[in-house]
Amino acid sequence: MDVDNVFHMTGGTGHTSYTNNSSLQKKASDMVKHITLETVEEVYLKTTPKVLGIADLGCSSGPNTLSIIKDIVETVQTTSRMMNMVSPPQFQVYLNDLPTNDFNSIFKSLPDFSKQLTHHIPSIFIGAYPGSFYGRLFPNNCLHFVYSSYSLHWLSKVPPGLYDEKGMSINKGSIYICESSPKGISEAYLKQFKKDFSLFLGSRSEEVIQGGRMVLIFLGREEHDHHLDRGNSFFWQLLSRSFSVLISKGVVEEEKVDSYDVHFYAPSKDEIEEEVRREGSFELTLLDMFEIEKNSNINYNEMSQGRTIAMTVRAIQESMIAQHFGEDILDTLFEIYANMIDQEIAKQDIRPITFLAVLKKL
Repeated sequence: MDVDNVFHMTGGTGHTSYTNNSSLQKKASDMVKHITLETVEEVYLKTTPKVLGIADLGCSSGPNTLSIIKDIVETVQTTSRMMNMVSPPQFQVYLNDLPTNDFNSIFKSLPDFSKQLTHHIPSIFIGAYPGSFYGRLFPNNCLHFVYSSYSLHWLSKVPPGLYDEKGMSINKGSIYICESSPKGISEAYLKQFKKDFSLFLGSRSEEVIQGGRMVLIFLGREEHDHHLDRGNSFFWQLLSRSFSVLISKGVVEEEKVDSYDVHFYAPSKDEIEEEVRREGSFELTLLDMFEIEKNSNINYNEMSQGRTIAMTVRAIQESMIAQHFGEDILDTLFEIYANMIDQEIAKQDIRPITFLAVLKKL
């Protein structure tokens, strides 16, 4: 499947949109926001540019996108005043996602964004830059700070190593790494992650100034040698089981499910550190692992935890699933999925982990 031209968060403001189903991502980014803003402040004080270049890679759409930009702008403005700078910098904001992203929703919300700024409105120039971040996007040395939240666990494509010489999947019965997966499946995913992450770092090394910073937030796994934790991979196992229920009911064909694999990878701490070190353009100044706080109110409609997670996954995966299976299965599939998650959480907690990485351009 052509990921670049199909994959996108569900746009608009409807019931299944990313706008209304991204509270989990917002909660996670807020938990580490103090580190994000400290990093921005540090790079501003080190460089004191007249124009501060900021990129949000994998910006998606909805309220989360401009929320972090607002916080960054206000932090820099406050720092500028406290340090008695002659004038605050101008801001050049580069919003990036794949071409099918709902950029229109972002730009429709710009008037409200300007009203929400608590200080004097600075000169902010915001533009959309569609394309894959696994390659060059911007001119040389134009960025001081790069932010990416919940994007880098998405690979550029489904690993080709998942298929035999006839183009048939060798990971039958699962859409991601599972207990029955041949050994080569996890190796294929790791190989694709290394290739993609290296391309990401190498591309950013040309675009970020020396001493510039990146804050990257993405899903991962706790155990280096074990992919089958009760975390991010377990949610994919449950989605695979949900597809199996549809197969048993004759709603979808088994062969159709066998040919569907997700372009996702949850790296370990060691894998991240090794690739940053091998590529060599950035210094990893912080790599922290955290979980979303379970006792927080993370949904808007008092839904169960399982339904909240299912709606979040649907807002992310809907474009890919609809392209492969058609839209008719979506409601039934995610109703089954939500119930499965609730049943599993009642038995034992599911602990998906997130990595926060802060990198400095060498």
